[in-house]
Amino acid sequence: MSSKYKSGFVAIIGRPNVGKSTFMNNVIGQKIAIMSDKAQTTRNKIQGVLTEKDAQLIFIDTPGIHKPKHRLGDFMVKIAEDTLNEVDAVLFMINAEEGYGRGDQYIIDRLQQTNRPVFLIINKIDLIHPDELFALIKSYKDKYDFKEIVPISALQGNNVQHMLNVLKEYIPEGPQYYPEDQITDHPERFIIGELIREKALQLTREEVPHSVAVAIENIEKRESDTVFIQATIITERKTQKGILIGKQGSMLKNIGKYARKDIESLLGSKVYLELWVKVQKDWRNKQSQLRELGFRTDEY
Repeated sequence: MSSKYKSGFVAIIGRPNVGKSTFMNNVIGQKIAIMSDKAQTTRNKIQGVLTEKDAQLIFIDTPGIHKPKHRLGDFMVKIAEDTLNEVDAVLFMINAEEGYGRGDQYIIDRLQQTNRPVFLIINKIDLIHPDELFALIKSYKDKYDFKEIVPISALQGNNVQHMLNVLKEYIPEGPQYYPEDQITDHPERFIIGELIREKALQLTREEVPHSVAVAIENIEKRESDTVFIQATIITERKTQKGILIGKQGSMLKNIGKYARKDIESLLGSKVYLELWVKVQKDWRNKQSQLRELGFRTDEY
């Protein structure tokens, strides 16, 4: 490997629902971050690893920065803000359709504290007329000294490779941190839980808010290469439990059916998935339960 090989850690930051997870999955080429049109879907840092012949980029998809309403929210915002000082570059992603908003100013104020190169990534350009783009670029240009401004469509893949090439110019020379076939540093157990949570959010729509978590109780490989998984969907209220189970168990059955497809694709083997639903009142404000569910909250 030549000494010109580059490697670095890149934070993806932005308001909730600007397409950070879609971007991550597109770049990595496999689903490792869950997607939902509900805000604040990402709760932990997700490291996606992109290895190319001349560079390795490790992407950290942070939770959307927002005004926290509970301890889980505090934790999510703290993760996103801490990440800014641990990386080699920052991608500040915005939604082209929404344009500049108060939440962006909150993030820009925090970006003033970092000495890392910051790139403005204007996502979802497929949803606006090209003429609108110039005004959008100008409105952000006046507010922060971005290294580069790159318009993309993460969903369609437009201009994503160009954006990666631009980014590589600013990444330092360094070693290959991960083997080239590794695409994330998260254990499979974590991603399986996230895939189940994604289906619960997508299928229940507005009825079940972000008071849903998933605990993986057991994963074991059985004969004939089938992976047996038992998981519990945790929610805060009995009414939500009813919605998640559905009439004669129909909703839970659907969550299991769609999650199983994604898990089989992740593991490359047949999966038997058993789901339960459990009520844990106010779990988002309880430190012990947050820790049990994998949120590292030592600083609270």
